[in-house]
Amino acid sequence: MKIEARSGSQLEYQGPALVVGCCEDDRGQLFAACDTALDGCLARLWTDREFIGKANSTRLIHTLGKLPCERLLLVGLGKRAELDGERLRKAAGNAVAALRAARVASFAWALPEGGPLNALEAVCEGTLLAGYSFDQYKTKNREELFAFESLTALLTPGVDPDGARSRIDGCRALCEGVKLTRDLVSHPGNVVTPGYLAVAARELAERRALACRVLEVEELSKLGMNALLGVGKGSAEKPRLIVLEYRGSGDDTAPVALIGKGVTFDSGGISIKPGAGMQDMKTDMAGAAAVLGTLEAAAQLRLPVNLVGVIPTAENMPGGKALKPGDVITAMSGTTIEITNTDAEGRLILCDALHYALVNFAPSVMIDLATLTGACVVALGHEASGLMGNDQGLADDLKRAGERCGERVWELPLWEEYGETMKSDIADLKNSGSRDGGTIAAAWFLKQFAGTVHWAHLDIAGTAWLEKGRPYLPKGATGVGVRLLIEYLRGESVT
Repeated sequence: MKIEARSGSQLEYQGPALVVGCCEDDRGQLFAACDTALDGCLARLWTDREFIGKANSTRLIHTLGKLPCERLLLVGLGKRAELDGERLRKAAGNAVAALRAARVASFAWALPEGGPLNALEAVCEGTLLAGYSFDQYKTKNREELFAFESLTALLTPGVDPDGARSRIDGCRALCEGVKLTRDLVSHPGNVVTPGYLAVAARELAERRALACRVLEVEELSKLGMNALLGVGKGSAEKPRLIVLEYRGSGDDTAPVALIGKGVTFDSGGISIKPGAGMQDMKTDMAGAAAVLGTLEAAAQLRLPVNLVGVIPTAENMPGGKALKPGDVITAMSGTTIEITNTDAEGRLILCDALHYALVNFAPSVMIDLATLTGACVVALGHEASGLMGNDQGLADDLKRAGERCGERVWELPLWEEYGETMKSDIADLKNSGSRDGGTIAAAWFLKQFAGTVHWAHLDIAGTAWLEKGRPYLPKGATGVGVRLLIEYLRGESVT
């Protein structure tokens, strides 16, 4: 979608549709001017309570030549005191839904007064994220597929046009990272394999001048990464470890390490999952996709930080060589692990990846993302990602970043008592314990491989995929993690 910013009278915009945001308690001067031009039509809608500016409401009106624009789309913003970036992102998403239903491909947003550049950024972000669709595998009636063409942001007087263009470029870079993540998660499991992720990483590295290395089975074996290798043993697809480096700080500052779970299909292995819903297990690489999307966005934004992305990737299948319940393996760190459930595979591939990042990059911070536990969905639903870690400052930074960007996280305790169920009688640890507190127990397991580095674990099992869309999150892959991490890293770059 093409996006441009334009100064001048918002009322004089000529085009298919003009979007006007309205607060319940402050309709604004533009609303009044439009109402006058439409002979009091808008005031009557308000009086009859057909549209009163409530959040998540819209009303599309044909102007019949009484305004330069062909249509006027009123979008509710709720109460003025509650108007923030997230409310504007949602309003933009609601506008996109209304315009898509009317098949209006080009439109303008009349940006509200006050904080215009922040408003511009929020509207553009919400529009780009809501305008996403994944249609690659649809072959019938492709000419009927709808795509938006352009958004014109109508600036209020006094806004710096260069600043506006910079915000638009930054927003586009961020949303391209989200798009990459959504695309990867949306593809079927017979397309996105460990090999496919490796190719996608190499293409990203070439596109954004990153360093990339892919460790194959022989090298993984030499390194003793038996947890990662064990998960992939039952599949014809070979496991890999993907490593990407972005050096944006211009010095040798210790990097932030991002580790993403890349199980490209999770059948559960020998501890096989029920058949119902198993098709969704193609999404078990959403953490890996989020790491790739974050590196895509960070490189485009030229964030002044050093990053390393570590992606352990495998397919968890019940083949003749697959891990069996009762097996004991030795992870790269030397820790022995009793396998009590082969469907608790994510923590196995992540423990090797965490140790690899720890010993090879000496990072200042490690953050892992994983669709790790169904227990997290039970605990938090689809409203927030689970957050656990060993450093309260890091957890607080991530929580604040989540509130700002709309990708909320909720911190769960990580007390040592939760680790009691993960202790094995015959090995150092077991990979699965009691169902009670399952999300925390899984994070406790990962904590054993994080060393003393500031570390946080994000369980995105409930937020990486939605069965029902939301204002700027379409049904399906959400791309969660990219905006959260970029918001966090922007804070890191100024500290």
